[in-house]
Amino acid sequence: MAQTIKVPIMIMPGATDLPLPRYASERAAGMDLHAAVEAEVIVKPLERAFIPTGIAIAIPQGYEGQVRPRSGLAARHGIAMLNSPGTIDADYRGEIAVLLINLGTDPFTVKRGDRIAQLVIAPIGHVEWLPAEHLEPTSRGPEGFGHTGID
Repeated sequence: MAQTIKVPIMIMPGATDLPLPRYASERAAGMDLHAAVEAEVIVKPLERAFIPTGIAIAIPQGYEGQVRPRSGLAARHGIAMLNSPGTIDADYRGEIAVLLINLGTDPFTVKRGDRIAQLVIAPIGHVEWLPAEHLEPTSRGPEGFGHTGID
């Protein structure tokens, strides 16, 4: 069973009618984020839209928030996120927003309360760089993009 992290959440003025982020199933990794738009927002093909969620959170030190696209919106409508995943640092206290883009062929309408993205709270580690003259060799070595073929 996953560890429960207690995260303070503040509902922004004018968003008290929207549900809090919640898991859609018992084993879900992400919680649904809802659109806190006052009026419908039409996102035309190849346009982007800044969609507020009506919440701000205080993520504990040692964790981050990851805002991820919803697979159903991508599959059915071509809706994606420009900065995917978006990172919410533990010291950010502003409203969470989602930067949607319409990669589909039809306009997409965002309505108040629509589930527009997912939020995952995940542990992070900080890096201490160790300068080195050489790196330990591996079977892959320096090979990069596409080195394993397309199969």
